[in-house]
Amino acid sequence: MPVEWQPVRQSRTHELVLQSIEERVFAGELKAGDRLPAERELAPVLGVSRSALREALRVLETIGVLVAQPGRGPDSGARIVRNPDDALGRLLRLHFALGSYSLHDVLEARVVLERSSWEAAARHARAEDLDAAGELVARMGEPDVGVAEFNDLDTRFHVLIAGSSGNALTSTLTSAVRESVRPLILRALEDAGDWPATAGALNAQHERLLRLVREGRGAEAADLVEKHIRGLHGTLVDEKGAP
Repeated sequence: MPVEWQPVRQSRTHELVLQSIEERVFAGELKAGDRLPAERELAPVLGVSRSALREALRVLETIGVLVAQPGRGPDSGARIVRNPDDALGRLLRLHFALGSYSLHDVLEARVVLERSSWEAAARHARAEDLDAAGELVARMGEPDVGVAEFNDLDTRFHVLIAGSSGNALTSTLTSAVRESVRPLILRALEDAGDWPATAGALNAQHERLLRLVREGRGAEAADLVEKHIRGLHGTLVDEKGAP
């Protein structure tokens, strides 16, 4: 029987470095907090140039699993970390901007995530988290709060409740999804005809949501947060047109 040859996959050097580091993470040989050897030591061990190694380290830093500190002190060098929130948010914002996901997709994902997180928060949220959420709601209710600040506080409010749900992954995904539409929601708020009335109506829902969580009424909080999300975020979908 003749030999069947298959094309050999060609990889760029920095991709091979990434693969090598990933394999050590998967095997448990590298953990959060561990430091990588200095570039001058690691590059020859891997058999690659220092420029290829730096490119691989930059990729890992971008995706939130490595932080590089320049210099010669005890804190210098590259260290494995766990910091997925900012990285996921950045990636999702870029893909959303590039059209990888529609507004409708993002809306439905956000509804699923936040229904789950609000219902869980009613069971697991700590009093200090709810007090912090209450401070955000109080500030959103001040008459001098502007649109940009309100949007920032609103984002922090939803992300904080997701973080209090007891599910770290839900919290991270909720943060990434909410951050991905922050500019669009800001624009929708800026276009509101009567800003004080819009802010008041949105914050009245925030107050009720927080009260339901404090009272342990998770199912009602889940229903209300879906209504809350579809109210403003849903208008963006209607304007753009759902698929």
